[in-house]
Amino acid sequence: MPNTVGMVSLGCAKNRVDAEMMLYSLKEAGYKIVEEAAMADIAIINTCGFIESAKQESIDEILELAQLKKEGKIKGIIATGCLAERYREQMMKELYEIDAVVGIGANSGIANVVEKVLQKNKVETFPDKRELPLEGGRLQSTAYYYAYLKIAEGCDNRCTYCAIPMIRGKYRSRKIENIIEEAKQLAENGVKELIVIAQDTTKYGEDIYGEYKLAELLRQLCRIEKLEWIRVLYCYPECITDELIEVFAFEDKLLKYIDMPLQHCDAAVLKRMGRKGDREYLTALVKKLREKIPNLVLRTTFITGFPGETEEQFTELSEFVNEIKFERMGCFPYSQEEDTPAARMPEQIDDEIKEHRAEILTEQQQRIMEAYNESLVGKEIEVIVEGFDRYAECFFGRSKADAPEVDGKVFFTCSERKPYEGEIVKVRVDDFLDCDPIGEMID
Repeated sequence: MPNTVGMVSLGCAKNRVDAEMMLYSLKEAGYKIVEEAAMADIAIINTCGFIESAKQESIDEILELAQLKKEGKIKGIIATGCLAERYREQMMKELYEIDAVVGIGANSGIANVVEKVLQKNKVETFPDKRELPLEGGRLQSTAYYYAYLKIAEGCDNRCTYCAIPMIRGKYRSRKIENIIEEAKQLAENGVKELIVIAQDTTKYGEDIYGEYKLAELLRQLCRIEKLEWIRVLYCYPECITDELIEVFAFEDKLLKYIDMPLQHCDAAVLKRMGRKGDREYLTALVKKLREKIPNLVLRTTFITGFPGETEEQFTELSEFVNEIKFERMGCFPYSQEEDTPAARMPEQIDDEIKEHRAEILTEQQQRIMEAYNESLVGKEIEVIVEGFDRYAECFFGRSKADAPEVDGKVFFTCSERKPYEGEIVKVRVDDFLDCDPIGEMID
């Protein structure tokens, strides 16, 4: 009977794609993959190391599995992903329950690491980050009808608060033909919604083609017959070209949904963050996007309490949020990450103040979301069905305005027939609850 391996993948969708590639290579090597890491011989934690809360989540997961190992229920624990890459030897010293710490450059050799751990060996391996494979088979971990498509690895933006370039290395684009081939295979496997990701999707192609190629890539993806929805995440404002706007406006399969992390609007704060622009520029960009792309849904994120952020600068951010009325928004208190330029800046702000400012923006956004959902009442929207809520006694899914795991749900009843999971149906919105639309399926 083959040994079993289970994986917990934490953090972003990019990390999830890495996890799927590792699971594929483990299956090819003859290991049996189980859904629950706690039920496996070898438990792999594909960690996140982006901000403090994510690091703590990774550590808590390791400690939970360590207890199972102590009880003899699992044989070994392997740490992969960003936290393992970032802290390397320190991981094994401080979390002695771990049997292997694997840098991202060693992902393709994960089967060999598992074999060594089963032989009771301790493993620490940290090859060059550039050895992280960009291509390869994947064992899809999402529901069959949607999948993430990673088009590039790493980042060159050098935002002063961010450790990603240090962890993941320089920006590396995949070739268009390889991406299209993978997308076609995913479509053949039943994927209806393709979610295009990278640390910065708008920079795609610049390193290998000498110019931005996201617009061309999206056009080619839209030609894949079996794909129905194509969603794009993580677009940086300064790289959104007129050509890209035109593609969003006129390609029917491309969802009118842009995730554009702005982080702030004050010019001085943005400059300290290592980012470009100011409130006037960003306001003009949003106005242009909404004029050119009908029914656009904009998602963004903001950081509160960045070093030196004054009350006046935060007030400007608050006013900006109220003025723009983003359809989707996330807000996070600044996390002081060691070895980043921002961590060494003077005028670090107390946690209490950072968190209070984030709460203010979140409460503002709640009211904006309520108004947005109220505008949907009486309208028909397309929803991809995700399941049935037996407590609420209704079906649920996501609209075109909702990315998996970060946005909300649509709840709906149906009188004519029961829809199947992954089906795209029309729902007439009658009401909303806690920013989630409620309605009835129109057959």
